[in-house]
Amino acid sequence: MPAATLAKFGYPATLIGETEHWVVLLRPQQVTLGSLVLVCREPVTRFGDVSPAAFAGLHDAVHRIETILREFVRYEKINYLMLMMVDPDVHFHVIPRYASERVHLGRSFPDVGWPGPPALGQALETEAAVRDDMLLRLRASWEAAGA
Repeated sequence: MPAATLAKFGYPATLIGETEHWVVLLRPQQVTLGSLVLVCREPVTRFGDVSPAAFAGLHDAVHRIETILREFVRYEKINYLMLMMVDPDVHFHVIPRYASERVHLGRSFPDVGWPGPPALGQALETEAAVRDDMLLRLRASWEAAGA
């Protein structure tokens, strides 16, 4: 498992859920409300080296992600960014997109880049209470989406 990438994004504290081949984490810096990281559990650094089983398993992970974020964020679009410049393990940044700001526990989460590319450089650090509540809600939704 790509330990360095998982650790960079706060695993295990930020864990939302996992499948046989993928791990879903709450992104520590929120580009928009509900920003996640989807990390392949296989020790690969090229997308083309992901096993056929992990490719097939991507469907379930993406379906569950979109289900929980649709409920939590009410996104209008969703972006999956595979950048892998700093963290070379196969992973996606999952960025829910929306035209009007979202508010969670009194904290405003604008989509600064809307309708263009996500403004990764303007991601927000969340307070512990906001982050913990997001984790609690998203974990519960993840479990329900898999049932």
